[in-house]
Amino acid sequence: MKILVLNAGSSSQKSCLYEVDSATLPDPVPAPLWEAHLDWTHQATVAELTVKTQAGVCRRWELNPESRSESMAFLLRTLWSGETQVIESPAAIAAVGHRVVHGGQEYRESTRVTPPVKEAIARLAAIAPVHNPANLAGIESVEAHLGEVPQVAVFDTAFHSTLPQAAAVYPGPYAWREQGLRRYGFHGISYQYCVQRVEQILGPRPDRRMVIAHLGNGCSLAALRGGRSLDTTMGFTPLEGLMMGSRSGSVDPGLLLHLLRQGEMSVEELDRLLNRESGLKGISGISADMRQIWQAIAQGNPRAQLAFDIYVHRLRGAIASMLPAIGGLDALVFTAGVGEHHGPLRSAVCEGLAFLGVRLDEAQNAASPRDADIAAPDSTARILVVHTQEDWLIAQECYRLLTPDQ
Repeated sequence: MKILVLNAGSSSQKSCLYEVDSATLPDPVPAPLWEAHLDWTHQATVAELTVKTQAGVCRRWELNPESRSESMAFLLRTLWSGETQVIESPAAIAAVGHRVVHGGQEYRESTRVTPPVKEAIARLAAIAPVHNPANLAGIESVEAHLGEVPQVAVFDTAFHSTLPQAAAVYPGPYAWREQGLRRYGFHGISYQYCVQRVEQILGPRPDRRMVIAHLGNGCSLAALRGGRSLDTTMGFTPLEGLMMGSRSGSVDPGLLLHLLRQGEMSVEELDRLLNRESGLKGISGISADMRQIWQAIAQGNPRAQLAFDIYVHRLRGAIASMLPAIGGLDALVFTAGVGEHHGPLRSAVCEGLAFLGVRLDEAQNAASPRDADIAAPDSTARILVVHTQEDWLIAQECYRLLTPDQ
């Protein structure tokens, strides 16, 4: 079964085509037959498209479309035409899976796309305005260009549907809970994949106590026991929790009220400030990219050093705060761009957790190996680097949903 995966963001889209059957579901993760990256970030009126195939063909285009739907149409045609062709026709695509950031209270598992599902995704755009509209646009582009192929929405929030009420409900008026104003959590697709991968690396254990740190431009933690999410740092929106690339994470709500009462900042301006001008970017004044922060630190930049120190301080404290929910720690997992590739950050975090008996093998850590245990032999918890593969998890979910008897 050939399954196309669309992982759409506000300014870019990653797409993969997988061949999925019962034989490919176990480890290792198969390479996609075809993968594409569509990016609108570098030039306002230009869409940059890169397409690669399993056979080694790589092509790049600069498109000047009148709409994103036109860009999608061009991207899809590279599947069945030209040098990047990997299928005979659109009919070869059995299903399309989409990452959808927010599923609200209605959708607690992956779901076939129907008109009511589309309506819910659109409605929840008020909570996830950066992501849900792009996710819905991807669904509608497939409808326009591939017709009635089955589509599946895989929700980032669904993984956290196991949160206990004590972790999910905000301590405001009880009416908030009744209105769905609660903590949802995000990065669930990444967490679900990491749970699978850790079991493959360490072996299955039904009660494993694990904290996963998903550290990319967006950052969050999840505390898991037996593979179930019992606590997480993001909440009603992806803004709550850890310091991130350009997002502030949690700050005193009174500070936000103070800024609004001064009358010099609108709600829209405050939203932009917290989501796009804070975090590493806001403190350093340099970038949201940890690699550039680290280069600036090496050059003696004090604001870059402060940004890194705040990031580490908050991350250490948040990891420790996860442990009561799961009763200890058997495994600490680092994943996503920063988590997978930044050895000094992992070292700094684990140094602050040394009182728990958590110890790195520094040589292994410096090498940043993929999908490996980098803990010292005497560490009380295993420490893993896992290369998260959300797209493959989405493909698995499509296969599971569409072939229930397999």
